[in-house]
Amino acid sequence: MGKTVLILGQSGRFGRTASEAFAKAGWQVRGFTRGQDDLNKAARGADVIVMGWNPPYHHWAAQLAGMHAQVRRAALANDATVIVPGNVYVFGPDQGMPWDETTPHRATNLLGRLRIDMEAAYRTDGVRTIILRAGDFLDTEASGNWFDLMMATKVPRGVLRYPGNPDIPHAWAYLPDLGRAAVALAERRDSLRRFEDVPFAGITMTGHEMAQALTRVRGHDVHVRALAWWPFRLAWPFMPMAKHLFEMRYLWDTPHRLNDAKFKALLPDFRVTPADGALRAATAHLPGAVHAAGGAARAAAG
Repeated sequence: MGKTVLILGQSGRFGRTASEAFAKAGWQVRGFTRGQDDLNKAARGADVIVMGWNPPYHHWAAQLAGMHAQVRRAALANDATVIVPGNVYVFGPDQGMPWDETTPHRATNLLGRLRIDMEAAYRTDGVRTIILRAGDFLDTEASGNWFDLMMATKVPRGVLRYPGNPDIPHAWAYLPDLGRAAVALAERRDSLRRFEDVPFAGITMTGHEMAQALTRVRGHDVHVRALAWWPFRLAWPFMPMAKHLFEMRYLWDTPHRLNDAKFKALLPDFRVTPADGALRAATAHLPGAVHAAGGAARAAAG
């Protein structure tokens, strides 16, 4: 099999991580600059296209379908496999867990319906596709995701601001793991069906379990406090994304986890990073992180 990958959105969260993972695995990695490069030309000879483009929420209705249509055309012209980072937006608030590749897509909100239609178009058009479905991201740097932007800013002061019910499970994906998973699936793409929906379970934690893990890796007590939503309500007229944050709020109050039985059948030797390691990396940019490992060791010893 060829090992040339085109990364779309290389500076974004998933695109950056996937680029690093593919390069580390010995692939020839091509980047792409929107507004300058020609997608059809860039895709020539590419074996895999990683679809890391993701506009802001308030541009999804206008841009999402068109962006993915471009990618589908380029992929079909080269018979390339497209890896799409799927999410849990396609599932509705009343669907019991776990969620897997057989769970119906019953979201009724705008963002959920847009994702449902986008994924369905890859199947309908016959594109070689791997939907790598995961929960919320834990990154190795502050990249504007839910965890580092909204939840973890006060962790050095012992507070984890939690957007929903801290007693229910919530799905998370440590991005370096997700990047490795993308590479591993790409390397066995010839044995896959033309369209594959592959749930990546990652790490499932309640808010309280996350606070307990942060206590261990930071070396000081971390407690859950409710995230205040009223500032987003006040910002609604001036912040285009605010209404979409409320639109997706149900996921913080809907218990969920992803069933990785299919993932394990495809990649039985794959191991995810434990929660403590992922959270240590995800908070490494915060004050006090340099001493976290030593502090945790002292706390455990005491």
